[in-house]
Amino acid sequence: MSEEVSIARLLWACRRGMLELDVLFMPFVKEAYSDLSDRHKIAFQRLLTCEDPELFAWFMGHKVCPDPQLAEIVDVILKRVKV
Repeated sequence: MSEEVSIARLLWACRRGMLELDVLFMPFVKEAYSDLSDRHKIAFQRLLTCEDPELFAWFMGHKVCPDPQLAEIVDVILKRVKV
């Protein structure tokens, strides 16, 4: 699968039921995903399989993600947003 098709599929998966998540994920895929390590790409793809309430809690700091790999990609995304 080409990188272009992969990005298009990720963008589709980033369309969530919560606007707060959409505004985090969509720009991240468009602007930063291609530069991620393979390990972080896999973690991001796994992150997209999580439920919206879980994701919201992790990104808003209400809960800590129990999975270390997912917690790391959450941190990567949050650091990028704060820049």
